[in-house]
Amino acid sequence: MVCCPAMSPVSPVWPRKPKLWAFCVLLLVLLLSWKSWAVEHFQHCHWLVVLNNFDKVGSLPTKARFLDQEPIDTVTEVFQNLVDLPIDPQEKYMSFPYYLKVSFSCMEQDDEELVRKSHLMGMRPLILISYRHPVNFYRWETENLQIQMEAAPLRTSGFCSAEVMCTLNWYAPMPIKNGTVVMSVDISSNGLGVFIPRKRFYININGFLKKDTSGKTIFTVGYESSMVKSTLFSRSKSRPLWYTVNHSPVLILGGIENEKVILLSDTNFQDYSLIELSIDSCWVGSYYCPMLQFSATIHDAISTESTLFIRQNQLVYYFTGRYTTLFDESHSSSSWVRVLANECIKKLCPVFVSGNGSEYILALTTGKHEGYVHFGTITDGLVTFQMVPDGWSMCDRIPGSNCSINWATYIADEKALMLLVEAFSASVKVFHLVKFNTESQTLSILYTLSRFIPEGHDLEFLVLDGTETYTNTLMIPKGLFFNTFNNMLYIWGNFILQSYNRLHFIYLADFPKDSTIKYMVNSYQGDMAFVTETDEIWYFLEGGYDVYRLVPSRGWSIFFNLQKMQQSSLYADREFLVSIFYEDGELYQLVYLHATGNKRLVKRVLPVAQVLLFDQNNPQILLKDGNRRMLAFSHMCPFKVMRLRDLPKTQHLSRQEIYHAPPPLVSESHGFHNNKTLAIYQGLVYYLLWLHSKYDKPYADPVHDPTWPWWEHKTEFKDYYFYLSSNWLAEEGMYIDMSSYKKLYNVSKEHGLPEIVFLDKGNSFSFTVFLSSHGDTSVFSTNAGSGYQIDKNMAVAVAVADPECLEASVNQEVLINRKAVLYKITVEDKKICYDQGLSGYNLKKTSLMVKVLGSSGRCFQTTYLGANMQGHLMVPMLIGCPPGKRLAFDVTYTIMYSRNLNKHYFDCAVSNPEMPCFLYRDLFQPFFLVQDMVTGASGSFLGSYLLLVVGGGPTLDTIRDYTEEEIYHYNSPLDKTNSRIWTTKVETTTPDKKFYIMNYQSPGIEWLCLENSPCHDIIPQSIFAPEFFLKLLVSNRGVDTSTYCDYKVIFILHIHGLPLSGKRSLFIVIVSSSLLLGLVVFYIFFCLIWPHIVEAWASLRWKINNIMASESYYTYASSNAGFSIHSRSGSEESSRALPKAGSKEDNVARK
Repeated sequence: MVCCPAMSPVSPVWPRKPKLWAFCVLLLVLLLSWKSWAVEHFQHCHWLVVLNNFDKVGSLPTKARFLDQEPIDTVTEVFQNLVDLPIDPQEKYMSFPYYLKVSFSCMEQDDEELVRKSHLMGMRPLILISYRHPVNFYRWETENLQIQMEAAPLRTSGFCSAEVMCTLNWYAPMPIKNGTVVMSVDISSNGLGVFIPRKRFYININGFLKKDTSGKTIFTVGYESSMVKSTLFSRSKSRPLWYTVNHSPVLILGGIENEKVILLSDTNFQDYSLIELSIDSCWVGSYYCPMLQFSATIHDAISTESTLFIRQNQLVYYFTGRYTTLFDESHSSSSWVRVLANECIKKLCPVFVSGNGSEYILALTTGKHEGYVHFGTITDGLVTFQMVPDGWSMCDRIPGSNCSINWATYIADEKALMLLVEAFSASVKVFHLVKFNTESQTLSILYTLSRFIPEGHDLEFLVLDGTETYTNTLMIPKGLFFNTFNNMLYIWGNFILQSYNRLHFIYLADFPKDSTIKYMVNSYQGDMAFVTETDEIWYFLEGGYDVYRLVPSRGWSIFFNLQKMQQSSLYADREFLVSIFYEDGELYQLVYLHATGNKRLVKRVLPVAQVLLFDQNNPQILLKDGNRRMLAFSHMCPFKVMRLRDLPKTQHLSRQEIYHAPPPLVSESHGFHNNKTLAIYQGLVYYLLWLHSKYDKPYADPVHDPTWPWWEHKTEFKDYYFYLSSNWLAEEGMYIDMSSYKKLYNVSKEHGLPEIVFLDKGNSFSFTVFLSSHGDTSVFSTNAGSGYQIDKNMAVAVAVADPECLEASVNQEVLINRKAVLYKITVEDKKICYDQGLSGYNLKKTSLMVKVLGSSGRCFQTTYLGANMQGHLMVPMLIGCPPGKRLAFDVTYTIMYSRNLNKHYFDCAVSNPEMPCFLYRDLFQPFFLVQDMVTGASGSFLGSYLLLVVGGGPTLDTIRDYTEEEIYHYNSPLDKTNSRIWTTKVETTTPDKKFYIMNYQSPGIEWLCLENSPCHDIIPQSIFAPEFFLKLLVSNRGVDTSTYCDYKVIFILHIHGLPLSGKRSLFIVIVSSSLLLGLVVFYIFFCLIWPHIVEAWASLRWKINNIMASESYYTYASSNAGFSIHSRSGSEESSRALPKAGSKEDNVARK
């Protein structure tokens, strides 16, 4: 037997096949062992996130509070010194005040060891920051912005005994965006290292903090208490948490008996502070407002985007925080402001959903102003109250006596108040549902409640039509709730009534009449929860009729005991419910644990699906198999599996703009960053968001991408930068991948529909619901032509909240071989429910509901993260012009078309790439682009529009806005004042004939600049022709029916080569001619006198030369005499005597 080949290599190399086989086996063993370890520890690890100050990154464990809201100039010097990186040192790079410090913790594990192990295995926490758009869309642009980042590893500074690494954490910038104060941070893993479930944190700006003289952060609303006493919660019942949904950065909770304190949190109670409020707390009773009982308790507490409201006794206070990202700092409060000082306020009612760019709050009065409502409006931190109705009381129009308003809610879309009014009629207390329109000041009674609770007769629900019988239990209504997304109105107390149209009501018989609801909460995703006076928690699924008691219940008892067996720190034998609220569709409890060594307030998930699953009682049936009988359990759920297929692109439907910004790659051997590389990461993220904000401009870039200008001139050197980094030649020791800093346009969720859907005019979306049946759910039919029938339990119901606005269609397909059914659901807008509005303005709220009949509270899907409910789906929807759409002037194509149309194109002598010039005498044909900031699409605007000149000036600095009268004269074809600036051959006008209606096929614009127009007779400022800057407004409002969007763009158009007026031209011609004639005359005259001038000049020169020669001769003679005077001095006398003696002879000889 041969065990090995006769000839084998000398080196220990295995044959090829055994090597692959052994490697595969080893890899399989490792993967299976790692998978088993991962599944075992999946739910025992969780992410940890805190804020760190910029200057304390990497230091000892510190936690910052989100106070600073402005970027800081700390990285400019760092960027100026960079050499081998694709950045522009001339640009301004700044940083944000905070870092996100990311880590994780595992139960019964050494956290530091696991973090180091995960880092060495390649783990990188992935961060997704989502910015909530502001309430006031008139001031700030509505956009759903997200940024994806990757946390960078950094070793903690300080002494460490290890040679390689000590305490390790991951860090990423915490970007701030103007107009946003609510930010969610989603942390997930890149799939390497320890398996940790995705978790969301809310890290919001706290505008109620300041720094004292010593630099310590303190609260402006009161004094923070460092100790939370158990007596504060043991003697107090639970209380509601009231706030503006999705827009309140700070949540407050009152209701602590006999204490002037509130719980305050800027992280959705992930952590909290106990604040003793700095208010006066005094009240003097009066005849109109008697003081029945004085208490220091904060009875009502409501938080909005920027303002906190509280009620103590009959006093109402508000405090506006310092939010410089939202409004001017002067709107902020320095102390609590008391409002409605002369009123007796008995209750504050919240308005959970904002509308029309504002938030609202309702104050109910008693005493002298009974029957009135103080309607509060909060806009940009400014609070105003108006008493409605104006001049008359609602009680005057309510039948009966002793009228009192017990509850109020406001529907912003309808500008209507819904009121629960109590009155006495024939000594019997009667309750009315009343609607009051705040705009028309009209009142109507919609419904009058019965005196007693109806008899349910073991029914799930009962339609109240007047023929029902009643019990002996009185109806005690406590409040109202209106869901603006599905138009469902609820009246609750010791009963629950629901209505789809506010006229006909359904009584939910599952709720016991011996319990009274204290408050309720809604997820706006189809779930509701009620809390009774005895702190019981009940659950209701909208669209159905079943009401379930969660706590206490059999299912809760099983779940609670399982958590105790696992020694969970979130549960204790003795605990007090503080409040409940919904966050991202999940129901949370605020509970105070009263256990030895574990007295604290915790936030924990109330797993509704898990509790209902434990609470189920599966009915038992006996099956016969011949002579044997077998015990079996019937299926509670009508289907076996439910899945969603053919899902649309989530990003496009939810209108999310997503940027990707990873950290720079470092050449450090272990992949660690330092303070310098993190500072560069801060600057890169800041510059990316700055490009995003800068991109919203009227002139369209040649490339529809905000990041295009960043790398426009650097992409050609990309390989060079990579070569330096990959060969360790870069001085900075890092590499910036230009292609990774980008905007993402096609991001979709792996499963599920988006949290909210936006629909423009005529838009639609579709998806498929897959249902597979149990073995006994499907039956074959014996009828001819029908091979398969579906039991009624497999039926799917689809409902839209506003059928006059939306149309839903369902197509069914039966898969016989798989015992399954496919339901393709399509939802389409009917094009009639919305006028026109700017992007994101006043969108109509509605919803889609999909429900498998018989699945409510019976169908669950169990995963490694727990149980989820199935069979019910609610999708909130917004109809109107979706966020992220804009109109831009396509200057690139306009110039190209102008060159072809006019056979030339002349730019200004001094060209400006950001604002090209257009010649006055050329036809001007503008083109516009509809740019989608979400999908990246950019196409020509093909609709109709109005073009108006609304401003102008000879220079950019002198541009002014025109009045309405001037706009009419400058643009209207009906103008008779000779003031028009432009004209066109377009024949289509508005119905009143005032303005032209244009489109992309219009013949073009001809510039006129008539006598009374501002661009007439412009004086040139240089040797070049006159120029003028026109401020143009382009809008499709009222003239384009293809979209809900009111596209509007205002841009500056630079016109050059303007002609002069006739008078000025004539004047210039006369002056020029005169100058020319003068020059000619002067030339002739000059030619005629030139010879005389030459002759005179020659004579003058001759005389001058003679004079100069004469003077030169005498000067020379005198000079020679001076030089010989000394030589002739001795014989002077003799020389003089000789001529005297013979003078006569000498003279004769000379002659």
